[in-house]
Amino acid sequence: MTIRTVRPDRCQHFRPRMHCLKKLEAIMVEMQDPKGGVKGTEQKLNVTSIPHVIAGKDIITWIANKMKTTQEEAQVFGTMLVAFCYIYPLQNHKKLVMCNDDSLYRFQTPYFWPTQKWVAEDSDYAIYLAKRNIRKKGMLEPYEQVHYNHLHDWLNHKWDFIVMQATEQYKAGKDRKKPDRVVFDCQERAYWIANRPPRHTHSALDSAPERLIDPNADEKIPFDQYRRMNVFYQQAIMRSKVKSSVSLGALVKYMTTYKNHDPFLAPCLPSNPWLTDNDMYWSLNMRRVEVPTKMRVERWSFSLFELLTDLRGRDDFKIFLKKEFSGENLAFWEAAEELKWGTASSMTSKAETIFKTFLAPGAPRWINIDGRTMGLTVKGLDHPHRYVLEAAQTHVFMLMKKDTFFRYLKSPTYKDIQKKALNPEPHNFR
Repeated sequence: MTIRTVRPDRCQHFRPRMHCLKKLEAIMVEMQDPKGGVKGTEQKLNVTSIPHVIAGKDIITWIANKMKTTQEEAQVFGTMLVAFCYIYPLQNHKKLVMCNDDSLYRFQTPYFWPTQKWVAEDSDYAIYLAKRNIRKKGMLEPYEQVHYNHLHDWLNHKWDFIVMQATEQYKAGKDRKKPDRVVFDCQERAYWIANRPPRHTHSALDSAPERLIDPNADEKIPFDQYRRMNVFYQQAIMRSKVKSSVSLGALVKYMTTYKNHDPFLAPCLPSNPWLTDNDMYWSLNMRRVEVPTKMRVERWSFSLFELLTDLRGRDDFKIFLKKEFSGENLAFWEAAEELKWGTASSMTSKAETIFKTFLAPGAPRWINIDGRTMGLTVKGLDHPHRYVLEAAQTHVFMLMKKDTFFRYLKSPTYKDIQKKALNPEPHNFR
């Protein structure tokens, strides 16, 4: 393990769970207290005496007594401590769970706790695997061998340095006493199993992608940003203000109009399909259903936008315009919508078709708009884009809103559809 003298401040990566980890560390400090903590003993592991070894059942009993909880909940909490590498198993090192039996565990040294402000980098892991490869004479675990081969290809440009570091650490480890060497190897192995787990396994230390901006750093605001802020505030000051009474009145009017059509405020008729598994509501409200419901027809009268948004309402509006011999405005509005939401490859051909059909002198469906809007639209069609017809479309929409829409609401066409509209009864599931 390479020990750095200067560690970067990466605390922000653990910020969402830092509060939780600090509490876990406080529990760990109490658990290792010589007087009130868990008592450890010396145990033999592969003919080597390991100090401060504790049994899993002793840890669970201590947690249950400390937190006044059941053995099952204490075992779950102990498993969380093992998953976060505060405690590590001595026998089955790949099984990061707390067993309520005589399984042996040790406390991890604080240097390897997750709150330490240094990151487990690939070069450190490569040094660890190279050291294990030297000690085991090439007999690595299968998942370690996969990682070793991947890192050898990935860090091939500095592999000689990695092997040299691993060799030096291996030689330094041989100078230690055997119990100390075994303990450090177990600590290091537990750390890397938690930070570089076997493939297709979950790690409790998984975190979100790293931030590109340090939230703790002082942001240096450039002069150009101050200029943009000044322009924004000047525009905000010049913006026309509306009295609170007017705004609240408009809000109340909107709520009064739409409250019966909001499924959160009023029940769906005949029933909510997500709650009753009855799809009659969807059948009655299909896009182009022959006979719509009364609530749907009522919504058409709220505004021209509501009428045109509903395809069934738009079809009914077309029938009325056909009788009035004034369907070119709606046809132009639909063509502009198709250009706006269509594919980029067909944009030029659609713009040319719209010009020949609606805007050119003597066009078969020429629309009556003011000269200024017509000039801007025709000029923009030389280099067509999605919103080239925005001004003309808005002008046509306002013409229909002020005149045609109100005549439609008073027409026999709308009154006939009102009479035919269905009013489904609420389902009774008793």
